[in-house]
Amino acid sequence: MPDPTRSHRNTLLRIALGIFAVGLAAIVAIFLVPAITHEQPPLWLYLTAMLAAPLGFVLALVFALMSGRRAR
Repeated sequence: MPDPTRSHRNTLLRIALGIFAVGLAAIVAIFLVPAITHEQPPLWLYLTAMLAAPLGFVLALVFALMSGRRAR
């Protein structure tokens, strides 16, 4: 029988990985925008990189701690 809390935890991991991927894409875009357009990247790109990557990483850590086995 499937455990409903396990499904909730898997959802947390998927959300964490998605947010982290958005942060990494923003970091890559920060380097690509000046190389392609010879202009500075917009402020929202910096803010997305600063918030999304660490938030996704922290959520992944929370998932790892929640999914660990408890000591007896």
